[in-house]
Amino acid sequence: MRKLLSILFLGVLFHTCDDGDVFEVELDFPDTFEHCGNLVFFKENISPAETLSIKLDGRDIEDFLAVNADGFYEETINFNNSTNIFNYRTYNSIPEVDIFCNDIPPANLEITGNSFSTTGSLLIQTVLIEDDEDGIPAELEDENLDGDNDPSTNPTDTDQDSIPNYLDADDDGDNVLTINELDTENLDGDNNPLTNPKNTDANSPMNPDNIPDYLDKDDDGDGVDTRDEENITPDDNNPATDSTNGIIADYLNPEVSTTVVETEYRQHIIKQIYTITITVFNLQLPNLTQEVLNFGTLVDSEGDDITVNERVGETVFVD
Repeated sequence: MRKLLSILFLGVLFHTCDDGDVFEVELDFPDTFEHCGNLVFFKENISPAETLSIKLDGRDIEDFLAVNADGFYEETINFNNSTNIFNYRTYNSIPEVDIFCNDIPPANLEITGNSFSTTGSLLIQTVLIEDDEDGIPAELEDENLDGDNDPSTNPTDTDQDSIPNYLDADDDGDNVLTINELDTENLDGDNNPLTNPKNTDANSPMNPDNIPDYLDKDDDGDGVDTRDEENITPDDNNPATDSTNGIIADYLNPEVSTTVVETEYRQHIIKQIYTITITVFNLQLPNLTQEVLNFGTLVDSEGDDITVNERVGETVFVD
């Protein structure tokens, strides 16, 4: 937790004092907030029992997930007397039942203080980060041919399937996932899967190369693409399940070069993480003034994962 809100309260609210005395009070709230319904953003403290909330009628959380091509959304919303309201409440205690996300308020809820602000505004900013969860940080999956150190601009796409490597769980399109072609055994002991990635055909008697398996379409250098070495179970789109000798998968065995042409590519998941940040400006409550209030962040706000079928171009949102 961090100091979130500095509030000026009239001293008369707390004890007898001379008129005009002003005391500065600091409230501690979590850095993060929650949401529910159509639409309330809120955060709460148990001790003291208090909440901050923002009500936006006629809006839904999906409204703020509509990021642009750069993965960013921004909107300024003004508070008013009816639809957009900021609220600070105090209670005798916070019940276990959720205060904001139930149609019927808890029976034992006793509000001891209730202040509204219908002036001021809030700035909502959303950032979308997508990841293929292949074990390689996005910034390391770009050859940076444009020199801007941003993997999302002119990104590297090794298998030319229109899915850049930083979003592609199978960078070379061989139907063996990238995460399974790195230094999965941590043989060098540095816990970095990229410093010693697998390179099965490094010493191949036929076609040795310096291309690691996760970027190599023919991992064992036998002249047959890895994805076409499905001699046992050709319908599962996974060469790792096919072994002629029962010991090593055919795609890693240069002594087996039978070709079974694969016509489909494996589906994989692109993980989407949305982070919403809210900043409130010119907050005015009956005994409370705040020019700038960092309301906090909402992380992974109902982001859908995306199932991608490589090369087919089919994209499906899944729960």
